This record gives sequence, C-alpha cells and structure tokens, in this order.
Amino acid sequence: MRSKDEDEEGSKGLMEEAAGSIGCQAVAGGGVASAQGFRASGIHAGFKKGDDSLDLALVLADEACPCGAVFTRNAFCAAPVRACREHLGGLSYGLARALVMNSGNANAATGRPGADLVRMVSLEAAKALACAPEEVLVASTGVIGVQMPLEPFTESLGPLAGLASREGGHSAARAIMTTDTRPKECAVTYVSKDPDYEGRRFTVGGMAKGSGMIMPDMATLLVALTTDAPLSPGLAYKALQAAAGKSFNKVTIDSDTSTNDSCFLMASGKAAPVQDGFGAFPEDGLAFAEFAGALERVCVDLARQIAADGEGASRLVTVNLSGAADDADADLAARAVANSPLVKTAVAGHDANWGRIAMALGKSGARFRQEDVAIDFLGIPVCRDGEAVAFDEEEALRRFQAPEAVIDVDLGAGSAKTTLWTCDLTHGYITINGDYRT
Repeated sequence: MRSKDEDEEGSKGLMEEAAGSIGCQAVAGGGVASAQGFRASGIHAGFKKGDDSLDLALVLADEACPCGAVFTRNAFCAAPVRACREHLGGLSYGLARALVMNSGNANAATGRPGADLVRMVSLEAAKALACAPEEVLVASTGVIGVQMPLEPFTESLGPLAGLASREGGHSAARAIMTTDTRPKECAVTYVSKDPDYEGRRFTVGGMAKGSGMIMPDMATLLVALTTDAPLSPGLAYKALQAAAGKSFNKVTIDSDTSTNDSCFLMASGKAAPVQDGFGAFPEDGLAFAEFAGALERVCVDLARQIAADGEGASRLVTVNLSGAADDADADLAARAVANSPLVKTAVAGHDANWGRIAMALGKSGARFRQEDVAIDFLGIPVCRDGEAVAFDEEEALRRFQAPEAVIDVDLGAGSAKTTLWTCDLTHGYITINGDYRT
C-alpha cells in the first residue's frame, strides 16, 4: 500500500510532467474573457478623477460556477476581503457569478460603513445580474482609510453589465489599474491528452494589477483568472493556491503586503459540459495536472508583468536561487536579495556591485558556508567559492541595457531552489509614493 507521502510525490511528478508536455499556446490578445462562459467590461464610474479614467470592472460568468480565492494575510484587511471570505463560506471556495472590482479607493480601514457598503454593492449587482448577492464577489484597490461612496456603483453597475462581452476583458484590465503604467493580461489554450477528455481544448486567462505595496503573503495583489475547464470549487482553490505559491507569492516590489490583496479563479466548465457527459476533473488525473500546468504558466506570466511594471521601475529583476538546504532557506535567501534596496539601486544605476548581493545573502538567515557560494550577475560569473572573480565591467554595462537583469546564486548547501521577481529601485518610486494622495 502506498503511503500518503508517496501519493503526494507521485501527484507532484505527474503535475511537473504534464506542465512540461501540455503544449500551451498563448492566445493573441487574450485575457480574462478568453475562456468560454465569461464576459467582462470596464467603465469610468467616478472613483478616479478624469472622465477618461476607467475605474470599475466586471468579470461575469454565464451562470454561477466554481470559484477558488486566496486573500491577503495583512491584519488590516479591507472590507471587500472580509465580505468575499463570507460569500465563499469561510473556506475560500464556493460558487460565484460575478467579480466587481474598482480602483481609486481601497475601502480599507473604513469600519462598519465600509462593510455595509460592500453588502449594498453585492445587492445592487445581484439585481443587475439576476443572481444571488452571495454569488457576487467584490474587490477594491486604491487609497486606504477613505470612505467609499455608493453612488458610483448604483449608477454604473447596470451599464457595466450591459457592456459585458468577450471583447471586454481589455477594458476590465485597464479599470483595475492604479499606479500601473499598463494593463496586465494573459491567456493560454491547450488540447488535453487525458483519455477521458482527449481532444478537448481548454483555455485559462486572466488579468492583474499591481505596481507598489507588493510582497504578497499567501495572496496575490488583485487578480482575476478564468477557465472553461470543469473544476470542483475545492479543486479550483487547490490549483490556485499552488499556482500562487509559484508566481504571485514570488513577486516583491517593496516588501510591503497590501490590505486588499485578492485573487480569484472561476471555472465555467464550458469546454467539457455536463450535458456532453463530462464531469469535474479528478484530482489525481492527467486532466487536472495539465490544467495546473496551464494555470501556473498564466500566473507566472502575470507575475513577471507585475514585477516589470513596479512603481518607477526601469527593468525586471529575476533572482534565481539554487543550492539551498531546503525550500524555506531558498526563499529566505532569494527574498533578501530581491528586497535589498542596495541591490535594487545598483541595478538602477547599472552598477554590477555583486558585493551587495553577497551582503543580502549573508543577512538572510539561510544556512550556507561563504566558501561554497557562487554568484552570476547578468550571466557574468562574479563570485566563485565565496571570492571575487575578475570580470569585464564594460561588458556588464552593455548587458544592463537589456529589459531584464538576472541574478543567479548557488549557495552550495543543498538541492532546493526558487525564483523571485522584482524590479530596480529608481527616483520614480519615491516620486510616485511621495505624491500618492496629492
């Protein structure tokens, strides 16, 4: 009889094999409404100044469908986060028909009035969409500690629902932006090789926002993901939690965790409907492993887009950490490098000062011997066996012109590894956050 650990290892192996072999194809111009059974829209409701600023988004399923979600662990969590947890039965999964998402006001630290407002928004949206209030999930982003008016919702939810379409995903992605300089969207499609679903084409798509106050803690900024694959609510949550751990939870812009971080995965099942004799993916089958691989690909793509668009950023920074004693040490060391203001400013200044990377590793708390460490900066060996390696500074300066700066570290202490994404730290970050409310 197989042990639980052996079953988990076998499942993990199947996931990894499927992720590498499913042959995902990117959907050109794809996003949150690419999967069958979903529509989306975005309009200007009045949360932001300027009539041309989209600030209210809707992601709408044809009917209530399985939904999994992960949320911030910040103790100062916003009213919408609390309401969503309630609507999902306190389990982070259940059924949902719609996501209503606004930018310009976080509805955080707003007490009872903020909570009452979310309930009224759910009621108003339910009327406009002819669904139950608990099937409406609300997410907000923007300034903390400011009471949110109800009128923008009551005046705009009807028109917002009327505009929802398969082409509306792009407007929805723009409507959730705050200090983002561009929308973040992605979608992939693949054909299943599982004998029970062979030949069926499934799609996974999504949108995200985030530029600052970003280092999610079991949460994921504001993200909406959709799929036409058939999932149970619990399996949607399991897949999302795993994908978030490998993507959004590996992003850090400034080491701060938002009060509003929320990520949702809705599964319509339209690509393998019940009326055609299909059921939800079994957890231990190839179909779910394929889906998990596709979901992870979409989440990693969105995570990289978020890191590349960090507030004031001029380039994406990828930290590849290997040779750690265990997964916890790998994350500790990589996160210390990714969060270091000195490392980030060195990248901004095109200075291959690898000593700052060594400093960050040394303070991280990860276990390793200095004599075993190797560091590459921009693909150039700069440290071996814990000591400096001569390198061409002019070549390093040339490589800094690329849009992505890669840091590779081998601690020489084990086999655990991880990847984190961040960005450089420029004067722009200070300007944006110094003027955020004014």
